[in-house]
Amino acid sequence: MTAKRHGPYFCGIDAAMDVLGGKWKVLILWELQENGVRRFGELRRGLPGVSEKMLIQHLRELEEDGIVRREVFPEIPPRVEYELTELGSALNAALEPLGAWGRARIDRIGAERVHLPA
Repeated sequence: MTAKRHGPYFCGIDAAMDVLGGKWKVLILWELQENGVRRFGELRRGLPGVSEKMLIQHLRELEEDGIVRREVFPEIPPRVEYELTELGSALNAALEPLGAWGRARIDRIGAERVHLPA
């Protein structure tokens, strides 16, 4: 596991970015918000370009911070599911205005959107 991050912080944004730092974390939160409980393979398919190593690392950090819940089922082969905690849902709600700003920027600059395979 990674070392527990606990400040000191300059401000609330600094503390939030400590949890959100990394290219894939906000996309993991988005994927779980949009699709609910997901298995590791489903998350990986939903986030094209993420490496297995990076996805594992970010999921562990989000779990340590109480944002994501990981449940292991004692089956063969083992089944592991991830879902947002209440804290994770609250974080997604806090990120919604940022997402709206980003969607407006996409439209403003005429950027292409990534289309995920169905």
